[in-house]
Amino acid sequence: QVQLVESGGGLVQAGGSLRLSCAASGRTFSSGAMGWFRQAPGKEREFVGRISWSGGITYYADSAKGRFTISRDNAKNTVYLQMNSLKPEDTAVYYCAVDTGRPRLGVPSFDGRRYDYWGQGTQVTVSS
Repeated sequence: QVQLVESGGGLVQAGGSLRLSCAASGRTFSSGAMGWFRQAPGKEREFVGRISWSGGITYYADSAKGRFTISRDNAKNTVYLQMNSLKPEDTAVYYCAVDTGRPRLGVPSFDGRRYDYWGQGTQVTVSS
């Protein structure tokens, strides 16, 4: 069992920065890839980015490339989402999730169905 708790959300002006944290408990954290997703009101959940278990591989949705950076500290059981140059369209609830690696044939890694455990989310609001 893994529990994930996001923090660091808040209200920021456009162009500003925030760093979200996702603290995890459970033995599978360090062996699992981690993903960040977001969901804006009235919209479907959207993939933001993903980091491998070692932290050596990351990739991002086009909307996040060049502005967002995911990192992780396995010693602290924490994954981070550094968000720079924020825009009003980044306003959403942000979730972290862990992919324990269970086989899911045909499900890509940007699909939420790949992930086994989810945090409760943290609100990010970007004002114009």
